[in-house]
Order: sequence, then C-alpha cells, then structure tokens
Amino acid sequence: MTSHSDHLLVTLVLFVAVCVSVVTSSQRDVVVLLRVKNGSLNDPTGLLRDWVDTGPVAPCNWTGIACDPQTGAVVSVDLAGLGISGEFPANFCRIPTLRNLSLGYNNLNGSLSSMSISLCYHLHLLNLSSNYFAGELPDFLPEFVNLIVLDLSTNYFNGDIPASFGRFSALKVLSLFNNALGGLIPDFLTNLTELTRFELAYNYFKPGPLPPAIGNLRKLENLWIPNTNLVGNIPVSIGDLVALTNLDLSNNNLSGEIPSSIGGLKSVVQIELFNNQLSGELPIALSNLTSLLRLDVSQNNLTGNLPESIAAMPLTSLNLNDNRFDGLIPESLASNPSLSQLHIFNNSFSGILPVNLGLSSDLVDLDVSGNELEGSLPPNLCFRNKLEILITFKNKFSGKIPESYGDCKTLYYIRIYSNELSGQVPDRFWSLPGLQFLQLANNKFEGSIPNSISNARGLTNLLISGNNFSGGLPVEICQLQELIVMDASRNQISGELPNCITELKKLQNLELQENMFAGEIPSSVGSWKYLTELNFSHNNLQGEIPDALGNLPVLTYLDLAGNSLTGEIPVALTKLKLDKFNLSNNKLEGEVPSGFDNEFFLQSLMGNPGLCGLDLKQLHPCPKPKPVSLYVIGILVALALLVVGSIICLVKTNTLNVLFGKKKSSWKTTSFQRVGFNEEEVLASMTEEHLIGTGGSGRVYMAKLKRGQTVAVKRLWGGNQQVDMKAVFQSEVETLGRIRHNNVVKLLMSFMGEDFKVLVYEYMVNGSLGDTLHGEKGGVLLDWPTRFSIAVGAAHGLAYLHHDCVPPIVHRDVKSNNILLDEEFRPRVADFGLAKSLLQDVKEGTGVMSRIAGSCGYIAPEYAYTLKVDEKSDVYSFGVVLLELITGKRPNDDSFGENKDIVKWVTEAAISSPEQGTRISRIVLDQLVDPKMNPATSYYEEIEKVLNVALLCTSAFPMNRPSMRRVVELLKDYKLLHQK
Repeated sequence: MTSHSDHLLVTLVLFVAVCVSVVTSSQRDVVVLLRVKNGSLNDPTGLLRDWVDTGPVAPCNWTGIACDPQTGAVVSVDLAGLGISGEFPANFCRIPTLRNLSLGYNNLNGSLSSMSISLCYHLHLLNLSSNYFAGELPDFLPEFVNLIVLDLSTNYFNGDIPASFGRFSALKVLSLFNNALGGLIPDFLTNLTELTRFELAYNYFKPGPLPPAIGNLRKLENLWIPNTNLVGNIPVSIGDLVALTNLDLSNNNLSGEIPSSIGGLKSVVQIELFNNQLSGELPIALSNLTSLLRLDVSQNNLTGNLPESIAAMPLTSLNLNDNRFDGLIPESLASNPSLSQLHIFNNSFSGILPVNLGLSSDLVDLDVSGNELEGSLPPNLCFRNKLEILITFKNKFSGKIPESYGDCKTLYYIRIYSNELSGQVPDRFWSLPGLQFLQLANNKFEGSIPNSISNARGLTNLLISGNNFSGGLPVEICQLQELIVMDASRNQISGELPNCITELKKLQNLELQENMFAGEIPSSVGSWKYLTELNFSHNNLQGEIPDALGNLPVLTYLDLAGNSLTGEIPVALTKLKLDKFNLSNNKLEGEVPSGFDNEFFLQSLMGNPGLCGLDLKQLHPCPKPKPVSLYVIGILVALALLVVGSIICLVKTNTLNVLFGKKKSSWKTTSFQRVGFNEEEVLASMTEEHLIGTGGSGRVYMAKLKRGQTVAVKRLWGGNQQVDMKAVFQSEVETLGRIRHNNVVKLLMSFMGEDFKVLVYEYMVNGSLGDTLHGEKGGVLLDWPTRFSIAVGAAHGLAYLHHDCVPPIVHRDVKSNNILLDEEFRPRVADFGLAKSLLQDVKEGTGVMSRIAGSCGYIAPEYAYTLKVDEKSDVYSFGVVLLELITGKRPNDDSFGENKDIVKWVTEAAISSPEQGTRISRIVLDQLVDPKMNPATSYYEEIEKVLNVALLCTSAFPMNRPSMRRVVELLKDYKLLHQK
C-alpha cells in the first residue's frame, strides 16, 4: 500500500509540475504576442481583434496561432495574407518553441538585418514572401541549423547572396525569386544537398554560368531559374538530378549544345529551355525520359532532324519553333497518345505531316507554319474532336481541305494562308459554330461563299484574299455581327454589294478590291462608326459616292479607284482625316472640293476627265462665272471689303503683338497635318472664356475656328519653368509629329516664339477618361462595353508606341487624365511631354532618369528604387487605368485606407477570394466593380478576365508584366460583347 501511495504521489507532483509549466509557457507566449501586436505590427483590417488575454490557453484559439497539443506552447504564427503592415516583427521569435513563422502576402517593409533575424535561429520555416522588404539579404548566424523552408520571394532584396546561405544543412526549400538580387549565382548554394525546391527566377544577376556542381543537389525536384542572365553551357552534371520533375532555364543566354547527360533526368515531367542561344542537335538521350510530358526548346539555334525516338515519347506538348530543324517529321509522332500541343513553326522541316497525326491523340493546338512541308493536310487532326487551333501558313501544302475538318466543332482559330491548297472549301468548314478567326488567303481555292457561313456567328476575322472565289457575296454574311476585319480582295467575286453589309457595325477593315463587284455603294455606309479602312478599288461599281462616307469618324484609308463611279466628289469627304485617299480612274465630274484642290491629292484624282479644279493645273479649269452688268458695283464692294479686312487684320495683329510680344516673322511654325487655319486665328482664341483646363505643363483652350473646326490649344508655362517646358515642348513635337495612329492624339500644328510655345491638337469632345470617371460626369455614361472599348483602344495606342515606332517610345505618364475621348468615346493617348525614345535612352546611358517622372498612383514600384524607365513602366500604369475602369475609383482613393493604393486594394481583395484557382468570386467582384455600371452582372465573366489582365500588368516586377502587344492580344481574346 505504501508503495502504491508513493507512486500516486509522484504522478500527482509531475502532473502539477507539467500544468504549471504549461501555464507559465502560455502566459509567456501571450505576453510576447500581445507585445508584438500592440507594438510594431499594424492590423488595419482588424483580423487580429481576437488576440485578447482570456486565460492560460488563450493564444491557441487566436487567429493564425497554432499550439503544441501536449504542452500548449505556441509553435506556429501564420498571418499570411491578413493585410498586416509595419517592419519585420522579430519579437515573435522570442517564443522559444516557435517553429513556423509565415508572414507572406502582406505589407511589411523595411530591411531585414542580421541582428533582427538572429532571434529566429530555432525556426524550421520562415516565409516572408510577397511583401515590400528591401535592402540586402541578411547574413544568417551559424545557429540556423534547423531551417527547412526559407521563402523571401517577391520582395525588393538586392545585392549578392550572402555566403551564410550555403550553410543551411537541413534546408529543403530556397525561394528567392522576384527580387533585385545581383552578383553571380554562387557555387556555395550547391552545398544545400537536402534541397527539393531551388527557385531563383526573375532576378538581376550578373551574366554568369549555372554552377557546374549543380548535380550535387540530387534530391532537387524543382529547378526554376528563368530570367537570371545565365550564360555559358548547361553543366554536364545536370543529369545527376534524378529526382527533378521541372527543369526551367528559359529566357537566358545559355549557349552550346544540350548535354546528352540530360537523359539522366529519370523523373522529369517538364523541360523549359526556350529563348536561349543553344545550338546543335537534340540529344538522342532525351528518348530515355519516359516521364517527360512537355518539352519546349523553341527560340534557340538548334538544328538537325527530329529523331524518331523523341517523336515517340509520351509528350503532351512539344515546342521546337524558331530553330533551324530540318528533315522529315517522324511518323511515330502520330502514334503518341498524349500529344495535345505541337509547335514546330519557323524551322526548315520538309516532306509531309504524318497522315495519322491526331488519330491516336487529343490534339488541341497545331502550329507547323513557316516550314517547307508539302502534300495534303492530315485528315484526322480532329479525330477526337479536341482540335481548337490549326496553323499551317507559309508551307507548300496542296490538295483540298479534308471534309472531316467541317465536323470539327471545337475549331475556333484557323490560319492556313500562303500554301498551294485548291478546290472548294467544304460548306461545313465555313460554318463551324465556334469559329472566330479564319484565314485562307493566298491559296488556289475556288467556288463561292456558301449561305451557311451565317452559322459562324462569332467570326471576327474573315481573310480570304488572293484566291479564285467566285459568285456573289451572300446576304447571310450580314448575320456575322462580330465581324471586325473582312478581306476578300483579289478574287473573282461578282454581283452587287448586299445593302445589309452596312449592318456589320463592328467592322474596322473592309477590303473587297480587285473583284468583279457591280452596282452601287450602299447609301447607309454611315453606320460603320468603327471603320478605319475601306477599299473597293478595281471593281465595276457605278453610281455616286455616298455623302455618308464623310461621316465615318475614324476612317483613315479610302480607296475607290478603278471603278465607274459618277457624279461629283461629295464635299463631306473633306471632313475625313485620311492617310490614304484614292478616287482615280472613275467617271467623276464637277469641281473638286476645295479641301482636295491641291497637289497633295492630285494623283488621287487623275483619270477622271470630267473633274475640274481651280488650283490644280493638271485638271481642266472650272468654267468662270459670267460677268454681271453691275461689275463696277462689284469692284466697289470688293474695295470696301479690302479696306475693312485690312483694318481688322491690323487690329488683330496689334492685339496679338500685345499678347505674345513678337511679330509673326519671329515665330517658328510647323504643320503636321493638313489644316485650314493659321496661327493668328488660333492665338486670337486663347482667352479666359475659352479656357478648359490647367495642368502641370500649361493651360489648354478650346478654339472654334472660322471653318467650323474645333481644336484644342495648349500654351506651355513660361517663367522659371522655361527650361523644363522647352523639353516638354520638344518631346511633344518630336513624338507626335511623326505618329499616325487612331488611338494616339493628333498634333496638328506647333508654333513658338521667344516667350511662348503653343501646341494645337484635335479636340476631344468628351475630355479625358479621368474627368469622365471621377469628375462631374461621374461615369454615368460609361457602361462596361464602353469601358472595355476604351481599354482596348488605349492598349492599341500604347502597343503602337512600344512596338511599331522606330525607335520605340515610352510614354512615362500613362494615366486616365492622359487618355482623351472623342464624341463616340473612342480613346486617344495624349500628353507626350515626358515621352522618351528607347534609342534616346541608349544614347544617354541606361535609361535612368534624374528624377521620378509620372503621376502619383500610376508610377511603377521600380521607379522608387532604380529610376529606370522602359516599356514595362507604361504597362504598369496602364494596368492602373484598367483598375480605374473596373472600379471607378481614383488610384489613391481615401477609402483604401492608410498606405494603400488601388493596386494593393484590388490585389488583396483578389487574394481573399474563396474561389478555386485563379477565379474571383462574385462576392469580391461586387465589392470591386463600379456601382455606376449597373447592371453589370451580365458582364462579370468578362470583367473578371480584364481584372486578371490588370493584375498581370501591375505585377511588382517588370519581368512578370506582359508587353503591350500581349495585353492587346489578351483583351481581344476575351471576346467581350462590347457593342454599345
């Protein structure tokens, strides 16, 4: 009995001791946690409001806190995505039992010093990803022997990787991607032999090799190092990574051959080596990779044949494009049951495509363009009804389009132009229900366009030029209400133009030249509000030119040459702002309207014997009016008018001299467009009653001129800002003076004197997008289709600046106030006072600005650290504009809370969405979408997709942002119903 009592007593004592220990530990943890919360940590969302001391087990029930079930001690603090801010809360690590500290996706900032991190030596996991930490990486103490996961990705860390990072003996995950790290990728990182994830992508390392000893990391599963300035050869030791499932070394400058040792990657599922300088042939050893599903070695300098053994691999995606592969496509490629994507474009492959291609696989995406392939198109490409994209252009394919393609209901994107295909196109192929893009140009097709084309209701581009199509244009084509571009030129199509063709209200380009069309041009052409190019030349059209053509607001290309058109040239055509204009070789007659009566338009009028002109000597002179008997009275009236006019001119000249201090002879005037006014008329309108805006660079006036034209006039500030304003003036003139694009504002004229600088632009009736969204109009006129149309147009304008101008132009001040809207709410990118060409950057240095340029809320985050400007800075600003269009809020709206802008506000809302994957819930969208757009619910899917584009554009790291050309593609691919 005594022994049993002693045992119970000992047990009771131990239990009490444990309880006391638990209570003591819990109380200590409560004190530490509350000290951090009430000290350096900022909790603006109030999600930590339950951190209240209510007892010994209190912290285990708090948000983000996990405890050891045995001891009750805190072992994990996970506050990821809760919107907290402040500096690194190092005091969390004063809890000795803490193992996991996860603070990712927050607003933490400041530096991460070696001293502050030293308290955390007992951690197993440290996750600080997606915050705003800057400065150099901390130097970890030798005591950090237990760290398994270290994630510092998506911050602003710079400098070299410290040597202490090579001492983490237990580390399995090292994520440093999306920072601004420099130096070389150090060899000592290959000492981390327990690593399973090694992620250094998207950093600014100096050009250097992948460490030769990379093969030491035999447990590695993910090697992700794209966009890191890698040079030199791929190390032979790469083949020792037997556990690797993903190898991504893309977008670097690696050279030499792909080592045959790559065949040792027994577990690899994906290999991404695209966009390097690799050469030689594909190694046969790739055939050993029985788990490989995706191989992308595109955009290199690889050569040789495609080996049979590789073609037989279980690949789902094969990308070999933009190399110099030649030879035949192996038949075994067709027997691969997994193949869904095959991209081999821009090589030198010859011979035929395997006849059974698609018979054994779920082929979705095929692009073999830009090769030397011949023979027939494989008939079974859509055997399993999965094919969506078919691209075979610029080859030598011949024969007919297989009838089986007409049953491929999934096809929506077809480009098979510039081959030698012939015969009639199957009727069902014209009428595929999901078809959006059809390009059959430059083949030898014949037959007529069937009535069944009306079933392709989603068709946006119909490009069939350069064939032998005949017959009439069926009226059913008028049911293609989504049609944007139609090019049926250089065929043998006859008959009259269907009057209903003017019902295609989304048309932007209509090219029917070099056919056999007869009859008249439909009189209702005025409904083509978005048409920019119209070409009916070289047909047999008759009748008069409709006056309504002069009302097309964005038409810049009009070619009606080589027909039998009669009557006079409508005066209304002079209202058009045309880059290409041709009425030659018709049967037009009468006096040429004054707007066309000059040498610039002469060639556009020749071949019309009945035309006469007052100033054009090459045309017949127009008959003079008969003299009246009271000619003396006429002379007297003329003299009186001359005297009055002289007085008015004298008064006006004196007035202008008073206003601008110099005579006209001292002004330097440049016209960039054909205008019907002079500088005196413009300057006379620059009075207070015509003032419509004042900005950082000057004042803007609305000038209504004598001929009814309205222009916008900007007078730049002078005085102490004269030096800056000279640069602004020069930038505007040099940039806009050479630009011609429908979505970039037109500079009509500039003139300057010693004391003033004036710019004259086309006038935008609806002002700026910023005023419309946030000003008195309050967005009430902007439904979602209109907003989307503005987004696409502005994207086109910026893409033109970045990709089509030589040299490319960076705007540097993209914002809603610099996107102007015409009477139809079509956008024009404006205000190029800060614009800079990339060539100019190269000449001047690195593109680094001496000061931050741009407007608050739109400035890309890298400005604050590097002052470096490139196209991606404009992309970020455009992303902010997209967010404005969706939310209706200003970039720095007070409702976002302290230290938060529209990007942060929307990003946090998107991250908090409970939907799976990348979807954003309707609840979140309801919170984000501008309520003035109601009802917007029918467009939620489209709005969500544009929101994703905006988030992509506003990525904190320039390398993650798409180009503006890609932005245009993304927006257009969403097939939005943006018809007003």
